[in-house]
Amino acid sequence: MKTITENKNMRTLRPVHPGLFLKSEIIEAHELSVTEAAKILHVARPTLSSLLNAKADLSGDMALRFEKAFGVDMETLMRMQNSYDIAHTRSRAAKIRVERYQPHPAGLIP
Repeated sequence: MKTITENKNMRTLRPVHPGLFLKSEIIEAHELSVTEAAKILHVARPTLSSLLNAKADLSGDMALRFEKAFGVDMETLMRMQNSYDIAHTRSRAAKIRVERYQPHPAGLIP
């Protein structure tokens, strides 16, 4: 029986951080400064800057703000964040020491 974790063919190796996508495809494409974009989104400039420079995760609230202001789908942005998080965590898998649980056969509990 194959486990979910054995199906590696479907994994994206290096998904882009959603902040980098938003920076290039929204902010720069509209020729906005970070300060201007922060005003449009009603957020603090440092908060937006951290996201756009991939130093902070995309929150649901921020994804909704981008959807409302620029029309980019919130669900797509959140899937990007999720894919990025999964890939980042998998890259640290060797450091996480957990063994597969093996249940005891019924009635043979030591």
